[in-house]
Amino acid sequence: MRVVLQNVLSSSVSIDGKIISSINKGFLLLVGFTHTDNELIVDKMVNKIVGLRVFMDEFGKTNLSLKDVGGEILSVSQFTLYGNVKEGKRPSFVNAMRPENATKLYDYFNLKLKETGLNIQTGIFGADMKVNLINDGPFTLIIDSRELWDL
Repeated sequence: MRVVLQNVLSSSVSIDGKIISSINKGFLLLVGFTHTDNELIVDKMVNKIVGLRVFMDEFGKTNLSLKDVGGEILSVSQFTLYGNVKEGKRPSFVNAMRPENATKLYDYFNLKLKETGLNIQTGIFGADMKVNLINDGPFTLIIDSRELWDL
């Protein structure tokens, strides 16, 4: 599982020119799954993301979590996080989980995020979405489950 996490002052998702989800201060999460991902990996990623201390405290240190700052999450599915450009000029997506399985894990991921008590907004899996954001910092992390745990 890969997540691109961006600290944002605000973010929104539009489909066909209509905003379907929006947040204020918090995280924009771009979320992708590969074939070996499962609910256990999702659980670990949710705990990692929610517990990250990446917001500035009064001393300018990244000591505050999303809950500490009353932040929100906008979760957007993005299979292209598993695009491979090693060969040729056109990306290969063979490492991305098939949509029928990925949609189930994406729904599970968002459910587990909501269980934390945070305000969670989402995109629509597989839709042609336009994502708007005001990146704060900018502060962006790439979180890959294979780099965090021996999976």
